[in-house]
Amino acid sequence: MQQRIKEKHPSKRSSFLQVVKSVLAAALGVQSQKNLEHDGQQNGVAPYIVVGVLVLALFVLTLIGVVALVIRYAS
Repeated sequence: MQQRIKEKHPSKRSSFLQVVKSVLAAALGVQSQKNLEHDGQQNGVAPYIVVGVLVLALFVLTLIGVVALVIRYAS
């Protein structure tokens, strides 16, 4: 009985992986309007802001690491 209720009313929260996928798609500019509206209705903006900041920090740290390696081996 409980399982039938869960099937009729699936969880409206997106998983962490879905949030990351959505943030990466938006960052690359390939996020569809349909998915954007779906994401906004599901979780609000807080999880997307947190994941966006984490992705941005990882990107910046990667760039710093690459530049440091290039400078180290170029001289």
